[in-house]
Amino acid sequence: MHGTSRDGPDTALVVAAREGDQRALDVLVADSLPLVYNIVGRALNGHTDVDDVVQETLLKVVRSLPGLRAPESYRSWLVAIAVRQVRDHEQDRRSTQNRRADLDTATEMPDPASDFAAVTILRLGLTEQRREVAEATRWLDGDDQALLALWWLEETGELGRADLAGALGLSGRHAAVRVQRMKDQVQTARTVVRALHADSECLELRALTENWNGVPSPLWRKRFARHLRGCSVCGRRTAGLLPIDRLLSGLPLLPLPLGFVLDHFQAVPATTDAAWHLASHVLPGQSGASTGAPALPPPEPSGLLSSLSPGTVAGSAAAGVAAIVVGVLVTGHLIAPPPVSVAEPGVTPRTVSTAPPSRPPLTHVTPRSSPSPTPSPSLTAPSRKKTSAAPESAPAAPVVATSAKKGVSVWKMSGLSTALAKSGASWYYTWDTHHDGITVPKKIEFVPMVWGSGSVKAEKLAQAKSAGPYLLSFNEPDMPSQANMSVEQALSLWPRLMETGQKIGSPAVAFDADKPEGWLGRFMSGAEQRNYRVDFIVLHWYGHDFRTAAAVGQLRSYIQAVHERYRKPIWLTEYALTDFSNGTRYPSDAQQAAFLTASTKMLASLPYVQRYAWFGLPASDTEPSSGLFHGNGDATLTGRAFQAAR
Repeated sequence: MHGTSRDGPDTALVVAAREGDQRALDVLVADSLPLVYNIVGRALNGHTDVDDVVQETLLKVVRSLPGLRAPESYRSWLVAIAVRQVRDHEQDRRSTQNRRADLDTATEMPDPASDFAAVTILRLGLTEQRREVAEATRWLDGDDQALLALWWLEETGELGRADLAGALGLSGRHAAVRVQRMKDQVQTARTVVRALHADSECLELRALTENWNGVPSPLWRKRFARHLRGCSVCGRRTAGLLPIDRLLSGLPLLPLPLGFVLDHFQAVPATTDAAWHLASHVLPGQSGASTGAPALPPPEPSGLLSSLSPGTVAGSAAAGVAAIVVGVLVTGHLIAPPPVSVAEPGVTPRTVSTAPPSRPPLTHVTPRSSPSPTPSPSLTAPSRKKTSAAPESAPAAPVVATSAKKGVSVWKMSGLSTALAKSGASWYYTWDTHHDGITVPKKIEFVPMVWGSGSVKAEKLAQAKSAGPYLLSFNEPDMPSQANMSVEQALSLWPRLMETGQKIGSPAVAFDADKPEGWLGRFMSGAEQRNYRVDFIVLHWYGHDFRTAAAVGQLRSYIQAVHERYRKPIWLTEYALTDFSNGTRYPSDAQQAAFLTASTKMLASLPYVQRYAWFGLPASDTEPSSGLFHGNGDATLTGRAFQAAR
């Protein structure tokens, strides 16, 4: 059997496949699949149609292969077909959106669970400046996204400049000009990413972000960049950026997801040839010699394509590609990808597993938007919220990001201290003034809470004062099952809290924090009349609408409305997707993780949101919830998303 190399498949292999050698076709398409997936996935940035476009590209390749006149140019020809399929898809999508402008287009948005920038960061374990480059790609327009997909692969050694130019139908000189313009846009986007992630002291930037919806776009890149160019405060944040070329050099292809396009080909058997080829050639270092597993012997001719006679390649296109793709799935499950060590120049590399997590299909539900009731306190888990989904297998060495904003609520569980230390949270709370039995690094801050009227005691207040500069106050006083306090009762106890000298958060209501007639509105009016100090507003929010874009938009609107009413910093101390309208209903693991990823990006972009805390850290092994870690220390799918959040 002829082989392939990083420079492209052997010409003899292409010729054999073109002439109807079914085994050669198996190997050729299997070799092409990872490259096509990386081009399409990055060009569309994880749009929900990535699987379909990859499938269409491979079908086009197989159908057109008999007409390929120059087998030595197969790689350039393949890339050109992928680029055309991406362009055709984008044109069709824009046309569809124009025809459906009055309909809900949430399904046309990129799915944060498959966002290629986020997936790249998670699976390749990118360090700081490489992470910024990946995040910057979200701010490009469609044409630059497609060009970036090719140039990224050129920088990582998968494509040559001739491949790139040929795919675009340009001369080498013209392609160089296009690439340079695109690199300039990426560089600008990097400065925007860095400025937005920083705890900026720039009031003008804070004002600008208040009108931004939290979704990266070319228009907002231009607006933020215009500010950054003229701002001495923000300009200091963008210094010291390494050249993009240097950062991308040597990175591997992003590995195929284990569940990639499985739904399209469930009924088609995998070809032994494709599986053997992927195990022995396409996935470097995954043969028996490198993994310790028995070496795979070359197969006997078999599989769906092997029964076809020469000249029937085009007619068997659908079945052939189906067999190849399922071959990828079979191989991916049998042989785990090896760890890949990646690091920026001058930075000690970290070894991470490139084995991607499974991704269950998303479902949709009827939207609801009102905040929902939340639990009683104490380190013993509240009964309606302490359960979680079945455990997910976590990557061997997950990427853990930190942020001053990122926090989590905790209660008793096995391995609590270890899980908290692994989470990447910068702060936590327990619905009490103490954190008995929790031992974590000093960099993880404990924030005390005076939960209700019964907690306003001298010893509790002394505990809270000794814990740090911040104090959370009454937990859901508007709920009979929680602190259950009247506005007048809360106001009568407030001077005792002020005596601690700490920065005090408002009572955290379950409902209607944005309404003047709500519990919080009446409390804040009473505090102002009495000249009582309230340093920041504390919110709880639970989303009923499990669609990512809709839920993030509803959360942002609620927070923004509260900030516009009180003009104080915001702490979001409980939030997740949970429907309490008829019992308790949770989204799928993938939906919860996607929402966490998208919502934390949004929260990081709002300068008036000082902190947020996910609900919550513990997860059971048997029932669904929004928990992040099991007692054995394994992160759930949502937990891995939390670890990566910044």
